[in-house]
Amino acid sequence: MKKYKKAPYFYVLPALIFLIIFVYYPIIQNFIYSFFRMSSYSTTRTFIGFENYIRLLQDPTVKIAIKNNVYYAIISLVFQVGLGLVIAIVLESKIVGKFKTFYRTVYFIPSIISITVVSILWWFIYRPDIGMLNSLLRLIGLDNLAAPWLGNSKTAIFAVIAMSQWHYTGYIAMLLIVAIQKVPKEMYEAANIDGANGWQKALYITIPQIKGMLVVTSVITLSGAFKVFNEVHVMTKGGPGNASQVLGTYMNKAAWVYDEVGYAATIGVLIFTITFIAAVVQIRLSGFEKEDGE
Repeated sequence: MKKYKKAPYFYVLPALIFLIIFVYYPIIQNFIYSFFRMSSYSTTRTFIGFENYIRLLQDPTVKIAIKNNVYYAIISLVFQVGLGLVIAIVLESKIVGKFKTFYRTVYFIPSIISITVVSILWWFIYRPDIGMLNSLLRLIGLDNLAAPWLGNSKTAIFAVIAMSQWHYTGYIAMLLIVAIQKVPKEMYEAANIDGANGWQKALYITIPQIKGMLVVTSVITLSGAFKVFNEVHVMTKGGPGNASQVLGTYMNKAAWVYDEVGYAATIGVLIFTITFIAAVVQIRLSGFEKEDGE
């Protein structure tokens, strides 16, 4: 009997080892590095205590980056989770008929394309001279709206965020569709008998029943918004100036441009702290953790 009791631990052990090596150990190591002044060209480390953290609190670029990440998070929650939910409900309704598979594929395709490729594609779309967006605006007589979207400090970050919504909304919608498909059909049949319309069924049956997946997708989206790097790096590199700088690109810049590895580690600690707290708060507010424990 004792052998059988130990068996589950052996199944979990490989995954636990990978987590320790590739997740937990790097997090602890990064936290330790944040207390040092380091260079990527030297093995010498100088302990400076909380100096990097004091600098972090006073750094105006960090404030800009956090603000841009917050913009990213709010807009992503609205479009990726909010609009993704609407898309999922519509695609699982009778409105689309026999074309469900086609529309699912259309919405999901952007998410399987490399984010680097998508970023380069949208960089061309946003080009002020030959870009598709400005060309379209001029074609329909809205020349006054044409702008250097990535070159304007007021529009750069929002242009990048818009591209990201196109890329990820379909993926979130597919996760929600899977959850909707698991809702018992009997509940919808009972609602039909009671005379409920489509949106009443969505509001009182679908959304409460997929609450768990909504929490998961919200956590994924929020974490991704604060860890964003590739699209900003490819499209603007944080420019013009620091107008579209986010924590991920600023961390990269601190490490590989300014050669301040210790300070970059401090920014990494900030990213981890924000995403961890945001995830815990979301789960606690949703009551999802309490439901699982019952």
